[in-house]
Amino acid sequence: MTSYDRSTSVAIVVGVGRLITGMDRGLMGMCVNERRRLVVPPHLGYGSIGVAGLIPPDATLYFDVVLLDVWNQGDTVQVSTLLRPPHCPRMVQESDFVRYHYNGTLLDGTAFDTSYSRGGTYDTYVGSGWLIKGMDQGLLGMCPGERRKIIIPPFLAYGEKGYGTVIPPQASLVFHVLLIDVHNPKDTVQLETLDLPPGCVRRAMAGDFMRYHYNGSLMDGSLFDSSYSRNHTYNTYVGQGYIIPGMDQGLQGSCMGERRRITIPPHLAYGENGTGDKIPGSAVLVFDVHVIDFHNPADPVEIKTLSRPPEICNETAKAGDFVRYHYNCSLLDGTKLFSSHDYGAPQEATLGANKVIEGLDRGLQGMCAGERRQLVVPPHLAHGESGARGVPGSAVLLFEVELVSREEGLPEGYLFVWHEDPPANLFEDLDLNKDGEVPQEEFSTFIKAQVTEGKGRLMPGQDPEKTIGDMFQNQDRNQDGKITLEELKLKSDEDQERVHEEL
Repeated sequence: MTSYDRSTSVAIVVGVGRLITGMDRGLMGMCVNERRRLVVPPHLGYGSIGVAGLIPPDATLYFDVVLLDVWNQGDTVQVSTLLRPPHCPRMVQESDFVRYHYNGTLLDGTAFDTSYSRGGTYDTYVGSGWLIKGMDQGLLGMCPGERRKIIIPPFLAYGEKGYGTVIPPQASLVFHVLLIDVHNPKDTVQLETLDLPPGCVRRAMAGDFMRYHYNGSLMDGSLFDSSYSRNHTYNTYVGQGYIIPGMDQGLQGSCMGERRRITIPPHLAYGENGTGDKIPGSAVLVFDVHVIDFHNPADPVEIKTLSRPPEICNETAKAGDFVRYHYNCSLLDGTKLFSSHDYGAPQEATLGANKVIEGLDRGLQGMCAGERRQLVVPPHLAHGESGARGVPGSAVLLFEVELVSREEGLPEGYLFVWHEDPPANLFEDLDLNKDGEVPQEEFSTFIKAQVTEGKGRLMPGQDPEKTIGDMFQNQDRNQDGKITLEELKLKSDEDQERVHEEL
């Protein structure tokens, strides 16, 4: 007689009188997959009676036995932790939704199923009746990334009926489980501050435009995307629906330079469908974010005075003034961009003349010579969305500036102004050789003399020779290389004539 002919194993309770005494005793102490030969004498087998047609009286019986499975009604689910990650953000609880991989075998090692062969995790709720009871119990308390061996007795698995052709009746099941992630439909975005720079005076809010770097991974640590791999920040508005809702929430309240971990449940990320081939359905996403900078389109230039000269300052820089200043320019994350010290001389500019970015122009106005300021310039007052050479698009700029000197500018359209009233007979004074005409050489000599004597001044910050040449060209109206009495007109007189013409 053999069980192999029936293509099914024998399931029996040991030690309760359902087996012959010799078999009861011979099975005691066996391990799963152990093979034994049992020699049972007649008095421990079927004795002097035997079994009609099968076993004669007083027969010694020989059994070759392989133990495939063993369990007891008092058994519980056996859980062995094979690997537990050092960081456990949360553990599985009842009503949680989990994603996990598994290999399923019988107690003797026979494989009956695996999630790996299907190319995707097994996704389900815990404690809601979707799983066999033993798996419901075995998953509780697991961390994402944890590996467990879960042994389930048949009465907490598929019991007397088994399952299909792969799980026989009364079979204990062994699952090797890797938990990928876990969340609850009631979960909100979880925030963890990894690094907070000192001196945070402003936090991001809805409507701000932010530049940040990130590493995006699944809960088991699998990386699915990184801005660092593109060597470029991710730039977007916050709280405006341009990014997944969980990231919109997670970025608000952050400081410039802050590093934070944002854990987003799938209902605030890509939901049941996932996206692309890297983010599966119902996946929890973990973003490690480094906030580079942010601003609001309505932001002005932020001005902080670092130091002022000890002497009283009655005159400050204003539009039209020619200024010399030193500066250091960097991004808000400390990346150095430019410095006037690299050139060994102060930067020069006429304020209000579109010679420098608007935010720097505004920040220099109102300064005293010798004053030092810190300026935070939003991109709409700097290099905008496109950036500039060495400056990323939409970058907030940080300037430290020192005003070295200032020269009062001239009214718009003027190249030279008198400190007092001009000479009553200006043409006669210009006509040095009294021949009735003024060539450029005479004109230049006269203007330089007025500047030297302090009677007038040229537009600051320009080449004096070029400025005087432009003045001469303006007066030499017929472009014959000399100015006559009829051609000579003061700028104030020209402006007055223009007003009359318009009237």
